[in-house]
Amino acid sequence: MKSPDRRTFISGTLAAVGAYGVVRLSGVFDQANARSGGPFKINRTPEQWQQQLGAARYRILRMAGTERAYSSPLNGEKRNGVFACAGCNLGVYKSDKKYDSGTGWPSFWGPVAKDRIGTTTDYKIGYPRTEVHCARCGGHLGHIFNDGPKPTGKRHCINGLALKFIPN
Repeated sequence: MKSPDRRTFISGTLAAVGAYGVVRLSGVFDQANARSGGPFKINRTPEQWQQQLGAARYRILRMAGTERAYSSPLNGEKRNGVFACAGCNLGVYKSDKKYDSGTGWPSFWGPVAKDRIGTTTDYKIGYPRTEVHCARCGGHLGHIFNDGPKPTGKRHCINGLALKFIPN
């Protein structure tokens, strides 16, 4: 029997990795209770979340996606108000803690209150990052980095699609 050639080996490996990725990503945040120490106050089936959020917001909030940099109108939002979770309307950030980080995503140096968000360690890109999610519904908001301004030194780098702006 002839051994597989390099092309067959690479194709098979890529197919296996792709299949693993699909299985791994399906329901990432619909299993958020186990990952984040839930249960959350608001729980829905994947189908209910998809119907409520639409495809783009579902990908961000429930599948831990990331929107393209500079694509969100909320990046330039400067009015006074509250930025609420687009999944459950919980106020998670206020405009007085927002700043222009130059990264292309809405950035904040802190949440409305510590109990409005939760964090987990995310290894999806090969090294640990602090992932931030809504404390009420578990929706993925973005990540927290240690390169922000005073007083916290933190940069909450948040997907605009994960938020709704409510002006004062």
